[in-house]
Amino acid sequence: MAEPVPQLAVIDVKPGAALESQSGLQMLRPRIYGALAAPADGNRRVAAIVMHPTSNFMGHYLLAPLAARGIACMGLNSRYAGNDTVLLMERAIQDLGAGVRHLRAAGYEKIVLIGNSGGAALASFYQAQAEKLTAHHFPDGDLTHLHADDLPPVDGIALCAAHLGRSRLLRDWIDPAVTDEHDPLSCDSALDMYAARHALPYDRDFLARFSAAQGERIARIERWALDRLALLRATPGAPRDQAFIVYRTHADPRCLDLTLDANDRAPGSVWGDARQVNYSCNAMGRTTSLTAFLSQWSSRSQADGPDNLARTSVPALLLTYTADQSTFPSTRDTWLAAGGARIRNVDIVGGNHYLAGQPALVPKAADAIAEWAHALR
Repeated sequence: MAEPVPQLAVIDVKPGAALESQSGLQMLRPRIYGALAAPADGNRRVAAIVMHPTSNFMGHYLLAPLAARGIACMGLNSRYAGNDTVLLMERAIQDLGAGVRHLRAAGYEKIVLIGNSGGAALASFYQAQAEKLTAHHFPDGDLTHLHADDLPPVDGIALCAAHLGRSRLLRDWIDPAVTDEHDPLSCDSALDMYAARHALPYDRDFLARFSAAQGERIARIERWALDRLALLRATPGAPRDQAFIVYRTHADPRCLDLTLDANDRAPGSVWGDARQVNYSCNAMGRTTSLTAFLSQWSSRSQADGPDNLARTSVPALLLTYTADQSTFPSTRDTWLAAGGARIRNVDIVGGNHYLAGQPALVPKAADAIAEWAHALR
């Protein structure tokens, strides 16, 4: 049987900040775009949205498999698709809410969110705010202008290969060996996990120093961002925001030391050689603005995944991909603790972060989600 062909969804959203997009058309009429794969029999009992803050999920691997299992599935992009430089998580959940309203208007009875990878914290943040709106301000102090009708609640959350949130991710990944924030090659070899002097498995004392220095670097950047923002906003005629670069943001010892948080993974990063990713021109949090850094990457972010999941009341499902190079047993345990009795875990044994090159595992993930979603009452 032929797979369902996804149909384009075009959804108007509320305007955001000046030059949030470099497209004048998008600024004048902001829209988000999705791809909706619907069941062949036209049933509208359950629909799912899979969305990431910045990745393009219109070609997501779950769209057609879920539609074939009787669940309409929309891969939805935020207004920040492909560019998180000015991304505000509070605006991203507003976009997700527009997608939920779109499916409600189309007549779907039950709607679930599929939080894949970085979409897990987004889905959790969304539902927490849908149940009780508290994000009235961005972390920089400006009003979000979010309203309850922007965020219609959903009926369940499924998480797969689920990161804990961008602030926790950067805390675990930032390279503490950087000695000059303006020089991507600056390096304290005593803290360089990629230096030959640090043999595998890593020494426990080194790991303790490394983690402490990661926290110190994040705190320094955050203090600078807050001070810089305060200076800009106290200066007549100055802009309210500015862009900056955070060098070397991919230094998680678990990429190389497989004895740490052990699972079925191979050495390296989900994007290839971890050291090359660390020094690359484009990586997690690399180019950002003061306000975007505070919203996504800082300790002030309101979009922590487990904290928000714990504030929700809906059923939840966790799919753990056991060969993932960026989510680990400790990640699974943190999500399960946050969800409590409402959440259960299903292992997708041998699954890598994207199920890339693993076509036999995609139906297993789809089966688990479909069984859970069809059982919702």
